[in-house]
Amino acid sequence: MRNSFLFTSESVSEGHPDKVSDQISDSIVDLFLSKDPEARVACETLTTTQLVVLAGEIRCKGVYENGEWAPGALEEIEATVRKTVKEIGYEQDGFHWETLRFENNLHGQSAHIAQGVDESGDKDEGAGDQGIMFGYASDETPDLMPATLDYSHKILERMAADRKSGKAPFLEPDAKSQVTLRYANERPVEATAIVVSTQHAPGYYWHNGEGDEAKYAKLRDYVKSVVAEVLPAELLTANTVYHINPTGRFEIGGPDGDAGLTGRKIIVDTYGGASPHGGGAFSGKDPTKVDRSAAYITRYLAKNIVAAGLARRCTIQLSYAIGVAEPLSVYVDLHGTAAKGVTEASLEQLIPQLVRLTPKGIRTHLGLNKPIYRQTAAYGHFGRQANGDAFPWERTDLTDKLKAAFA
Repeated sequence: MRNSFLFTSESVSEGHPDKVSDQISDSIVDLFLSKDPEARVACETLTTTQLVVLAGEIRCKGVYENGEWAPGALEEIEATVRKTVKEIGYEQDGFHWETLRFENNLHGQSAHIAQGVDESGDKDEGAGDQGIMFGYASDETPDLMPATLDYSHKILERMAADRKSGKAPFLEPDAKSQVTLRYANERPVEATAIVVSTQHAPGYYWHNGEGDEAKYAKLRDYVKSVVAEVLPAELLTANTVYHINPTGRFEIGGPDGDAGLTGRKIIVDTYGGASPHGGGAFSGKDPTKVDRSAAYITRYLAKNIVAAGLARRCTIQLSYAIGVAEPLSVYVDLHGTAAKGVTEASLEQLIPQLVRLTPKGIRTHLGLNKPIYRQTAAYGHFGRQANGDAFPWERTDLTDKLKAAFA
């Protein structure tokens, strides 16, 4: 255990081009699940200047069957995409919800994939692909998330809320944040650096003697006030360094400034680098895909272990083979923080007794066949609530059983 170290995590706003793509892909997942809870969706999105392109595979009763779209389905898909872009806030010359070009290249799911995944006879539903998935929890914050990532997300969430409410009309949708904390005895004790780069209305910059110094001061002071509201006061000291729009002007942003793709922000989506990542993205995938559902169940299990007081930190890994229902391995790492009498090996034996870790078992336990995914696609999939309710993988309803097992 190191006595002192610095650790950093970053976040990106809902207007970041990759997050625009993630939200569009998940809005398509939600659309199909609202029509058919057993829909299969693998939707990728490309965004760039005045263009959104969808590609991927789907299967959905009443919407796309036998290679044919139902009447009105294509129009509903396009309307869903434009509505998502509008809600993010893009009404700019380079990217506007109403005037952008739209291409839909979705097509039917491969029959060869379907035959290995679908239930049939005595065969249980298999995993949609091979892969490894990780879940993590830490007692650094009340949400049991790494503090660096938790604060990075919340800075941008607050700025987005202020932009949409009119409190900060000089903000535009694209933004990034980064928080560096100094740890002592594995506890955060000081914020050493805060980085925020935000797209802004014309003139709100100052760099190398150019721009409007008074307008930039207003933006800078606003960002620092948000940071002060989000981070605990004891972490902000006279030594905390702020980098706010350090390169100067940031008026062209979003897909007009940089192309966006689904699945390029997997560390932002998960644990900010505090945990390993299996490599699979979440957005655009229905919950039969273990890239998504198994990552959710590992977070659920790790969070319950920490919430039960069995450890202060917990990492869980699952692995799967395509077409095979049961996981190939279950791995637990408590990072040397286990409570007395708790071992990784005992938890590895206990976890499959508490939750069936097949794709169908995971979906049933967490209730994943619902249109809940668009709201996961910005500000992280873990440690958050949506519409006032915790995501099902954030529940801590296993803690009593876990405590009883080690009583």
